Amino acid sequence: MAGVALFVGRMNDESCLRWFCRIAFWEGVSYVLLLGIAMPIKYLAGIPEVVKYVGWAHGLLFMLYVGFLFLAAFRLKWSLLRVGIFFIASLLPVAPFFVERSLRSKSSLA
Repeated sequence: MAGVALFVGRMNDESCLRWFCRIAFWEGVSYVLLLGIAMPIKYLAGIPEVVKYVGWAHGLLFMLYVGFLFLAAFRLKWSLLRVGIFFIASLLPVAPFFVERSLRSKSSLA
């Protein structure tokens, strides 16, 4: 736990935003893989193990997304509305890609 505090403590605002964008992208990828590939394989081919591993990765990325969402909101002083929209975006399959793209276009991260 001390390692996480040290990592987050040394992070500047741009670095925090960059990490959030990366996590948003990969969270979106994992969600699309889960719904578009793993679930059909589970139900059409009868191989439930795929969902186990892709679901685990997606769950981890989702928790990182939410954690970095609140970290970025605190550090960058985002409005509650923006945080709410970005959280709802995490629940929709391709919406994290739009979050990541909009943040990159409005910052120097492009």
